Amino acid sequence: MAELRLGPLLRYTDGSRATVWVEASGPCTARVRCSDGAGGTAATFQVAGHHYALVTVTGLEPGTSPSYEVFLDDAPVWPLPDSRFPPSVIRTPGAGDAVRVTFGSCRWAAPPADGKDRVGPDALDTLARRLSADPGAERPDVLLLLGDQIYADETSEETRRWLAGRRDLDEPPGGQVADYEEYCHLYYESWLDPEVRWLLSTVPSFMIFDDHDIVDDWNTSASWLADMRDTDWWQERLLSGLMSYWVHQHLGNLSPAELADDPTWATVRATPDGTKALRALAEQADADSSSVRFSYRRDFGRVRVVMVDSRAARVLDEDHRAMLDPAEADWLREQVLADEGAYDHLLIGTSLPWLLPHLVHDAEGWDAALCAGERGARWARFGEWLRRGADLEHWAAFPRSFAGLADLIAEVAAAPGAPASVCVLSGDVHHGYVAEATWRSGDLGIPVVQLTCSPVHNSVPAAMRIGFRVGWSAPARFLGRLLARHGRNPKPPVRWRKRGGPWFGNQLMTLTLNGRSAHLRLERTGTEARLRTVHESSLAG
Repeated sequence: MAELRLGPLLRYTDGSRATVWVEASGPCTARVRCSDGAGGTAATFQVAGHHYALVTVTGLEPGTSPSYEVFLDDAPVWPLPDSRFPPSVIRTPGAGDAVRVTFGSCRWAAPPADGKDRVGPDALDTLARRLSADPGAERPDVLLLLGDQIYADETSEETRRWLAGRRDLDEPPGGQVADYEEYCHLYYESWLDPEVRWLLSTVPSFMIFDDHDIVDDWNTSASWLADMRDTDWWQERLLSGLMSYWVHQHLGNLSPAELADDPTWATVRATPDGTKALRALAEQADADSSSVRFSYRRDFGRVRVVMVDSRAARVLDEDHRAMLDPAEADWLREQVLADEGAYDHLLIGTSLPWLLPHLVHDAEGWDAALCAGERGARWARFGEWLRRGADLEHWAAFPRSFAGLADLIAEVAAAPGAPASVCVLSGDVHHGYVAEATWRSGDLGIPVVQLTCSPVHNSVPAAMRIGFRVGWSAPARFLGRLLARHGRNPKPPVRWRKRGGPWFGNQLMTLTLNGRSAHLRLERTGTEARLRTVHESSLAG
């Protein structure tokens, strides 16, 4: 009899449907049965010896919250026996409801419950404890995880011991993961954490990768990629990372209609073993980023969320360097401009911040100019060394893309039926802040803010804390202008000011969007393993 290995994860939801993802120990039929009679079934599909199912639940009613159970071949597997958590529910939005979006990034797997957590309480664990202790507490309508859901290159001691039982860690890639099976182990380590497992079973989640889901500084530059391809382990690492991401994260981002139109999904389900088809997709993504899309759009009532792939979709050639390849940039423009007046708030999710502390922004733009040869070959070699050593690869390191996103947001604001706010949601930099943008060409008439929130469960060195604090200061801005002048960088089309932060520690941000109003709350964990509000502000309305 098949057993439940991982999950369930509640993923896509709308007023009448939902998808629930599970991993089973063998081939079987997975069934979800809701307390109100809604439900669905799906046969498992196989990838690299693992068996998964994505069940589409139908018959849900808007504005309801039925509990649900999961069965494998008619045997009940969820809730777990003697669970200390309340029943998992599928909460469907009702017409006119406020939308609460909770987001963050960068989560090391929580350690065993032995009190040896050197980075403090996990913010997702802490949120789960609050919700499970008080079923009536205000809960997110959606959880956006903005990258580094796993750390393929910074594994735990427990994982390294497990890896050592499979292969020689003195051979590259050492204590980092190497193949699909090892990626699966990271998901077990992360998602079998009891609090997080329950949280993901009852709050819909949407995800996008960042570098550590594959390797630190993934796709920093063309020369970086060439160096990685010269190793004998990179190709398997990349393909396995993309395959495991597609299975564990990407599938659940898609609506049932999008799944029905996805040829890879059709092939994987139709064959006894979908490994070959999925590997072919990963190879295609590696060979031509424009041929595979990991970005997606979700509408929650009158809130539009566009999650942007700012890692795999890059153009790395120095003469055409871009955060998004042309096809991806066109897709983004199409999504934010579609259906004029159809949404009140636009949320652009990108793992990497668009607006950074001013000194960091200017340093990245200066470095990009050096790498492009603005000051000659010697400076270009220095620029590449600095780019890799200092992680200078955010939107500011792709100046044309930075300006392109600014122009696109201005176009959204000028369109008929413009939204009440535009929020760029990001993580990556292991601290939180709020920055508000204004355009040199004139007032857009709507607030445009960068909301950066990370980590969920990680740390930041003391030197970086100092740098991020100083980076907003007047002296730092002066130094940044000197760097920009040396790099012959044009002025960016926007100015921005910090409106809150920087905040350090494990944290989550929540946007509450109701009609044309937008309210922000940032909560941070403390030594007492509670989420405490450290910032609240009104962004619109």
